[in-house]
Amino acid sequence: MENRLRLLYALQRIDSSLDELYEFKGDLPRLVRELESQLEGKAARRKDLEEAIKQHIIRRDEIDLEIISTKAKIEKYKEQQFQIKTNKQYDALTREIDSAQEKITELEKEMDAVEGKAANAKTDLEKLIPELDESATELKDRRAELDHVNKEHEDEELRLKHEREKLVVRLDRNDIRSYERIRKAMNGKAVVPVRRNACGGCFKRVPPQVSVELRKNSRLMTCEHCGRLLVSDQIVESYSSLL
Repeated sequence: MENRLRLLYALQRIDSSLDELYEFKGDLPRLVRELESQLEGKAARRKDLEEAIKQHIIRRDEIDLEIISTKAKIEKYKEQQFQIKTNKQYDALTREIDSAQEKITELEKEMDAVEGKAANAKTDLEKLIPELDESATELKDRRAELDHVNKEHEDEELRLKHEREKLVVRLDRNDIRSYERIRKAMNGKAVVPVRRNACGGCFKRVPPQVSVELRKNSRLMTCEHCGRLLVSDQIVESYSSLL
């Protein structure tokens, strides 16, 4: 049991040291992730706008060809009107001309709508491109800052992570689960010493009988106020021997 307590306290010390290193990074990791997500979204938006403009232009050209083709039909129908001999044929051609004129009117309306959509998409794209460039520049700067901080503490972080791995394999899985659960609930501090008869986590007084039992190092004990795992001075003093 005493060895379990030593291992758990050693794990807490290493995790606390890692937490301090992560604090040096501040909000940089989160900012980098957010900027990456924003940049990805804006890049996708740019691609969508460029594709929309392309499709609008294609449709505009198709409409233009249809209008030209329909106008040619109208001219043909008008020429045929001078060649026919019956009113019935004349009326039939007149209906074809009217129908073609209506089609041209509809196509021209669609043309206006398509050109309007293309213009709006171009305006949105023109606004987006500077935002995209600005986000890319900010992301580059933030990444550089984060890389600098990571490099500055890289060796220490790797050393601590390696030591942590060596400790974890020596710990019981149930102990690790309990430790992680308490650590998550108690803002990173799961194992604390008792100092001056007070819990090193919540600083509330520990009953004398608990302090006496704690010095035996014979079982896992928790603070009745905060639920953190408590260790004796003996365990604290022996921490260095595990490294």
